[in-house]
Amino acid sequence: MSQDVSRPSLSDALTERLLDLIRSGGLRPGDRLPSARELSQRFAVTTPTLREALRRLEATGAVRMRHGSGIYVGSDLERVVIPNPNVGRLKGDQLRQLLDARMLIEPPLAALAARRADPVDLARLRAVLEAAGTYLDGRDAELHEANMAFHRAAARAAGNAVLDEVVDSLLSVHSSEQREILRIFDDRVRDYDEHQAILGAIEKGDEAAAEEMMRTHLADVKCVVEERLG
Repeated sequence: MSQDVSRPSLSDALTERLLDLIRSGGLRPGDRLPSARELSQRFAVTTPTLREALRRLEATGAVRMRHGSGIYVGSDLERVVIPNPNVGRLKGDQLRQLLDARMLIEPPLAALAARRADPVDLARLRAVLEAAGTYLDGRDAELHEANMAFHRAAARAAGNAVLDEVVDSLLSVHSSEQREILRIFDDRVRDYDEHQAILGAIEKGDEAAAEEMMRTHLADVKCVVEERLG
């Protein structure tokens, strides 16, 4: 039996119906949804109206539409903090503020990681740093990705999903700025050694040391960036 969706706010109502279909059906990221034709019949709407709602959900990562394949549940379905992909490049003071934001968030998360990290978290952190160690010969793109993966893994190990998403959003949306910070900082070995020290404190369960080392690490980066930017 079709479910009629009426105005006002047809797109909003249809979006909620689609989300309810996913959740009530127990669908998980990667699971396939019915075709656009089947969904439009189910909700008694035209295919263009349905596709508008699907595009809204795709913009937040709740669904993924693959041409010639179908509609799938997205990996960001339950995400609380959604990055804004439309923000332009950060300049000057904004770049400093990005580092200030990270300095407020990441050191306490490192302390929580030292308290809460399980063997899976620690293995992930070690694997990321092992990979980073192989990129110290000058492979900027790979080293950047490994460095950002370390910060993401440390935030994840803290066990606070919302703050994990905040860190991920800062690093994802402003990846070009993060690469620029790496270029300006330009001390691969020092950066790597500081990451190793942070991991060592987390592995030992030393909350105070993990927090202080993460704060010092980010402060060092900010100091160099400020000197270079003038």
